Amino acid sequence: MNLPLFIARHIYHEQDSRRKVSRPAIRIATIGVAIGLAVMIVSACVVLGFKHTIRDKVIGFGSHVTVADFMALHHDAPYPICMSDSMIQVLKGIEGVSHVQRYAQKQGILKTDDDFLGVMMMGIGPDYDTTFISHNMIEGTLPAFSDEKSGNRIVVSKIIADKLQIKTGDRIFAYFLNDQGVRTRRYTISGVYSTNMKHFDENICFTDLYAVVKLNGWQPDQMSGAGITLSDLSQTESVDRQLNDLVDRTSDPYGSTYASMTIQKMYPQIFAWLDLLDLNVWIIMALMVAVAGFTMISGLLIIILERTSMIGTLKALGARNKTIRHAFLWFAVFMTAKGMAIGNLIGIGFCLLQKYLGIVKLDAETYYVDTVPVEINIPVILLINIATLLISIIVLIAPSFLISHIQPAKSMKYE
Repeated sequence: MNLPLFIARHIYHEQDSRRKVSRPAIRIATIGVAIGLAVMIVSACVVLGFKHTIRDKVIGFGSHVTVADFMALHHDAPYPICMSDSMIQVLKGIEGVSHVQRYAQKQGILKTDDDFLGVMMMGIGPDYDTTFISHNMIEGTLPAFSDEKSGNRIVVSKIIADKLQIKTGDRIFAYFLNDQGVRTRRYTISGVYSTNMKHFDENICFTDLYAVVKLNGWQPDQMSGAGITLSDLSQTESVDRQLNDLVDRTSDPYGSTYASMTIQKMYPQIFAWLDLLDLNVWIIMALMVAVAGFTMISGLLIIILERTSMIGTLKALGARNKTIRHAFLWFAVFMTAKGMAIGNLIGIGFCLLQKYLGIVKLDAETYYVDTVPVEINIPVILLINIATLLISIIVLIAPSFLISHIQPAKSMKYE
């Protein structure tokens, strides 16, 4: 029989009305662990959800890596680059690349009878992954955009629709400037999307790739660039290095120079802001571990002081200090385990409620989302639980050595 475990169970389950101090101390220590663990779980799940939601929205408007003309990646002016089928095959052949999609951009002006607005026309074709756009459609439908003909249909954002007071089915004129003067197109609003990413929603409209290429006066194989989607985001730097060796600084048939840029480099402010969230989580976790640790230490010391007589009796019967210390550490494990069970129930329960009911709302203009996003990551939750248990036991090892200073002759008289 494991004597320390037996003693710990006896102490933990004992219902002694005389122990007026230790029982509340045990409850406080248990509650401290529960609250600390719940806060850590919620913090981790919210930050993971927030980071991944914002990251996916930014990537949804582009790709993990963009290949374009060198000047286009560093200036707002349109610079075409050749994206022939052979170049697309080269990009697809790079290890880690899962999808390549061409796009073309053209600045223009949308005009109604009462107002006008400058926009960026994003031309996309059949090879463009429209999953992100479809997921964020709030009105109308997303048409099958073409790279061979123009259907004169556009998809606008809710911000643009509200500013111009237009809706699905309306027809609107668009004006484009080029070397030949002003070109006019009449479009039908096919749908309205909303991503809450104001930086993008204020400007971007989607239309046929063919139409934008023609409006720019480019050759059929000239595009603004190609977006590369990776099978794993962690491969971004590896793919970027391969692109640097195979494609970057080479020239296309029209004399333009290829260059590539990762999504992190294209929008450094957004990703730097997201990285700062990790620091916040570490601070919160450190504070919660400190709170739980102090309550556990206080609870254990109170238990040891109230059990001084029992400790003296055990020593008189021949029990070693190590055995008694292990008994009280087992007792601490019981307290911690109960607190962790309650903390998991509270933390995961709140995350599930937020995930499916969206209880806590946010200002979408500030945070890019209208509700607090939550990602329930089981490995992370398990890691937090294991770390909490280990840290709780480790911080209690030093206080447990108080037992070695208790003398049997004196302690057996102590009340």
